Amino acid sequence: MTVVYLALGSNLGDRAANLEAAIAALAPAVEVTIRSPVYETEPEYVTDQPAFLNMAVCGDTRLEPEHLLRRLKEIEHDLGRAPTRRYGPRLIDLDIVFFGDRIVDAPGLVIPHPRLAERIFVLKPLSDIAPALKHPATGEAVLDLLEQLGDRTGVKRYVSRSKG
Repeated sequence: MTVVYLALGSNLGDRAANLEAAIAALAPAVEVTIRSPVYETEPEYVTDQPAFLNMAVCGDTRLEPEHLLRRLKEIEHDLGRAPTRRYGPRLIDLDIVFFGDRIVDAPGLVIPHPRLAERIFVLKPLSDIAPALKHPATGEAVLDLLEQLGDRTGVKRYVSRSKG
């Protein structure tokens, strides 16, 4: 088994339900062991779209990285993700952030996630479940990467408005 960290995001439809459906669909490929809180985050890169809900999960998998990526893409498709512009709105987005301590640089798959250090919407939830986890290439801890980003005003802990 390999410990993996995944980032999840949604900014279309019932965002919280989309995250829950994705987590449920991970089994049996990934046995989720830890879930971060959910955060509402302002969109980055393409800002003319709704706010995202983001979270991170930790789990165990027997799959190889390429097979896990294929399964994540199947889940996205099955949950209704449609092709859109890069960084555009999406029903669900699933990314491999870390895969054990492996470094993968293959066509269509780079692990650790290549833009991890600039993504507060990944680092904040990840820091809640694995603050001391070290980036296998740089040796920097997740919490240190988060602190380097500074301003966190665009990231707020999400509380469901339907509960109450």
